[in-house]
Amino acid sequence: MSKGVLQYDVGEQVELFLLIKSATKGIASNGKPFLTLILQDKSGDIEAKLWDASNDDEKNYVAQNIVKVMGDIQNYRGRSQLKIRQIRPSSQVDQVKLADFIETAPVSREEMTSKLTQYIFEMKNPNIQRITRHLIKKYQNEFLEYPAATKNHHEFVSGLAFHVISMLDLAKSIASLYPSLDKDLLYAGVILHDLGKVVELSGPISTVYTIEGNLLGHITIMVNEIGKAADELNIAGEEVMILQHLVLSHHGKAEWGSPKPPLIKEAEILHYIDNIDAKMNMLDRALERVKPGEFSERIFALDNRSFYKPVFHK
Repeated sequence: MSKGVLQYDVGEQVELFLLIKSATKGIASNGKPFLTLILQDKSGDIEAKLWDASNDDEKNYVAQNIVKVMGDIQNYRGRSQLKIRQIRPSSQVDQVKLADFIETAPVSREEMTSKLTQYIFEMKNPNIQRITRHLIKKYQNEFLEYPAATKNHHEFVSGLAFHVISMLDLAKSIASLYPSLDKDLLYAGVILHDLGKVVELSGPISTVYTIEGNLLGHITIMVNEIGKAADELNIAGEEVMILQHLVLSHHGKAEWGSPKPPLIKEAEILHYIDNIDAKMNMLDRALERVKPGEFSERIFALDNRSFYKPVFHK
């Protein structure tokens, strides 16, 4: 397999097909328009500037288009950037397709589906099990292909399902160490906590926020969905409110977007599990990009810290 754009070192020349993840117009200090392109392949994405951009450039170089780029990898303020020497839109002759450039979860959809089914099957409380199964069935296709975010963590195809599967395994381990935790609540909270993202986000490629995403957000969307599911299934137990609380509080604090802080033991643990998995994903992705003995780029969601990759790590 050929090298991905992130596997090139500073100073190296590249000649690659890349997918435009986003294109933003700006005006340079000389008054001429330029485009900031985020270009990606399966290895990740990199920023590039296209100076003196013409009207045709603006039309040709838009999100979801594939381009052939020749240029050099440079270091700009501690981050890699691609200096474009030549760029052109791809044509049918090139025989490149969107799927070649899109990062996908490292686990197959079949494997994720069977794991999810197994965890729902293990739930003992019929009300919790029925609500969870109902909502997963309702959104199954989107759940299996959406990312978990537009940036920061699990921002790749099937990222949402991969995040949930990883969290379920983490929940199972933690529950085995602390038997007083209610596994049904914990598993249901993990499965449902981010499911509202299938309405909040536009889809798996060039992901943006929908109108509902901007005005309501995934937490509110999911609290409503749990209420609707309970009505449709004629479930009126306390479990409905508790499940809604797990979703409402999983960000942990008001300043992080939670309308309520966790006030149930399983809600507190859900918040930690979510945080651990998101942060591990951010760290792994950042450290994959650096060699031993180097520091990563600053990670905004981790207090803007740069992490060091020890030399003895193989």
